[in-house]
Amino acid sequence: MGGLGGPGMAKMLQDLQRKMMEDADKMQERLEAARLEGSSGGGAVKAMVNGHGKVVEIAIQKDVIDPEDVEMLQDLIATAFREAQEKAEAMREDEQKKLMPANIPGMNLSGLF
Repeated sequence: MGGLGGPGMAKMLQDLQRKMMEDADKMQERLEAARLEGSSGGGAVKAMVNGHGKVVEIAIQKDVIDPEDVEMLQDLIATAFREAQEKAEAMREDEQKKLMPANIPGMNLSGLF
């Protein structure tokens, strides 16, 4: 009686779907709680984002604030945020890979989270 399909298969698929939803919720919580830092200027500018890439904090040392060279400060800030967001993107990709049972080839979840 153990063929493909039927009530046993439906229950197995429902269980798999429920587990994937629970895992996705946990992943979202981990991404929200994560703090990823990027820095520039030898650490003079630090940018912190969560795992979703949303800005959480920025720190700028006073000695890099030069009213005569605003462009340099802007570049330092942009560089720090880019680095932090790249780390967040890498984290999201790693977390998404964990969601897939046996990492099913051809399944791309990017854009869903």
